[in-house]
Amino acid sequence: MSDRTEDDQNGKPAVPGPSRASDPFTPRGPVAADALRLDLAPDAAAALAGSELLSGAPQPIPVRTTYFDTAGGDLAAAGFTLCIREQAGDRLQILEAPGAPPGLFVLPEWRRDIAGDQPVLDDSMPVPALLGTRAQDLAPIFALSTRRRLWTLARDGASIRLALDQGEMTADGRRATLCSLGLDLLDGPAAALFSLARQLDGIAPLRLGLLDEAGCGFLLRGPLQRMHRAAPVVLTRDMTAGDSFRQIAAACLRQFRLNEPLIDRANPEAVHQARVALRRLRSALSIFRPVLQDGTAGRLAEESRWLAAMLGQARDLDVLRARCKTDALLARIEPAREAAYARARAALASRRARLLMIDLAEYLAIGPWQAQPSASESRDMATREFAAAALDRLRRKVRKGGADLAELPDDARHEVRKDAKKLRYAAEFLAPLFAEKRRKRRAARFLDTLEALQDRMGALNDLVTAPEVIARLGLQDDPAATALAGDADKRALIEAAAEAHDAFADAKRFWR
Repeated sequence: MSDRTEDDQNGKPAVPGPSRASDPFTPRGPVAADALRLDLAPDAAAALAGSELLSGAPQPIPVRTTYFDTAGGDLAAAGFTLCIREQAGDRLQILEAPGAPPGLFVLPEWRRDIAGDQPVLDDSMPVPALLGTRAQDLAPIFALSTRRRLWTLARDGASIRLALDQGEMTADGRRATLCSLGLDLLDGPAAALFSLARQLDGIAPLRLGLLDEAGCGFLLRGPLQRMHRAAPVVLTRDMTAGDSFRQIAAACLRQFRLNEPLIDRANPEAVHQARVALRRLRSALSIFRPVLQDGTAGRLAEESRWLAAMLGQARDLDVLRARCKTDALLARIEPAREAAYARARAALASRRARLLMIDLAEYLAIGPWQAQPSASESRDMATREFAAAALDRLRRKVRKGGADLAELPDDARHEVRKDAKKLRYAAEFLAPLFAEKRRKRRAARFLDTLEALQDRMGALNDLVTAPEVIARLGLQDDPAATALAGDADKRALIEAAAEAHDAFADAKRFWR
């Protein structure tokens, strides 16, 4: 069963236009090739520390890190984080600019030893010029106390530093227990980093971590989230198509991992947003196929499809449940829904799903596509040029496929619906490259027509797929259940979809 609103209101990112650097969850760049962060449970940390792989028992090192900003979040709004890290009696002040606009500053960070527990600001760093008199309002906003254990490992011709951190974060009266594993490549091939991560996962379950400690602090400090929508992706005109793919795919991966721990039967929006993230990721792999041209991309897309399908069983029943009119029918659906969520949680906890996330991170960081000779022309193409060609190609496919929409069989209309969804994702991904005022207005209108088309075709898909879900539940003999298949006039819906397609076909391209 489809949910025609799942990529509209609920899953719709704020586009067009570039994302704001003030959003602490905006992807700050591609997954790194020389560092990997992994999240784990405390019992998993104990299993790792006691394994033969991590020989010896390093003395835990207490570390306390305090982050500073103004009450209005002026540093975060400018894309900066400022902290003081205390370790063994020494204090190190660190100013980083991971979210500052590209090219604005030459240095990514400024470090200095200090004596006290308050920031020391001078003209060697940009904070005084950035904040002016507001610099005096800097105050602690959250803090992290950890006990760190360090190992240096030799693996596959590489030297890797492993840091196991366990501790507690506090922000505005809230507390959260943190347990993470940091792998830093000191020397040697980057592939060894990901190979070690897989080996460690064989000892204790690990999950890819895409929030650093500052990101975790902002998450704890902010409003409690029941789900995370797709965030706009920061793209600039000086990027290549390969750069853009990496940014877009990293944003999709990030959205999935933010929603994964929130998935629960009592919180249906999280599973929906996790599926949106996986579909967007698969669309990115398809849209940028000319840039990739390797077999790994296809395997990753299929594995992502598998995981989305496991979540889809729960989502189908969420949609069906929302349409139930009687308590008796709800009572019959709920056991199947509970079982579907149990299967979804089991799939997410499986080694197959955990390794998929590590594989995706490795692919973005050092995947074979980056050196594929046959893809070099597309990979190095100016991203705006690549975007225009890709959007043209996808638009032609939707226009041609839906030209006789009213006369198409159900399966053909379903293909048009999928193509329209892929075009919409591409338009949302790439709209920031066309930020001129006139183009932004056109982009908004173009996306509106795609939204209307998807809404009507989604309603049609509900009519087609609902009986299958009902039959799978053994409810085909229940009149209340069969009524959920919809009693709308199918012909009227088809005509409305055809009109929406005509409006889409007439919409001006914002990229030309």
